[in-house]
Amino acid sequence: MDNIDIKRFPIGDFQQGDTNCDIELESHIKVIKNFPEKLKKLIEDFSDEQLDTPYRNGGWTVRQLVNHLADSHANSFIRFKLALTEDNPTIKPYDEAKWAELQDSINMPVKPAMRMLKGIHQRWYFLLKTLTNKQFERTFRHPEKSEDHNLRYYLALYSWHCNHHFVHIENLKKEKGW
Repeated sequence: MDNIDIKRFPIGDFQQGDTNCDIELESHIKVIKNFPEKLKKLIEDFSDEQLDTPYRNGGWTVRQLVNHLADSHANSFIRFKLALTEDNPTIKPYDEAKWAELQDSINMPVKPAMRMLKGIHQRWYFLLKTLTNKQFERTFRHPEKSEDHNLRYYLALYSWHCNHHFVHIENLKKEKGW
């Protein structure tokens, strides 16, 4: 992996792992529970200048990353609910890069996105803790993927997503000595 790839994927590409393992499942649920507070502690003292610093050349700013997390996790929470209430629904994808270029991602303070993350993750965690094994087997169809995946897979993916973007910001903070 070259330096740009390391900056883009500091924890590596998503690896599904054993999503049928209850210990791994609990680990992913814990990430969902703790992520907003962990992120808040990481960025709470950032100035606007720091929030507007890209995590790598050509990458999103910290502000865009935080807003992306709110957008992405809101979509994921809704996708989970669709899968739990409909039979393998086809979800609507969105162009996350274009969303990150909208003014609410570029110019707004991050507090609203952080409040969204806190609320979404509280509800998501509560929902996840109530699911049965059978419910975790429910699926949704992502039209850009070649196969359907169950909610265990998507929980693992979003656990990775939390850690992936957290490390982007954490590495930038270390690199800059903030």
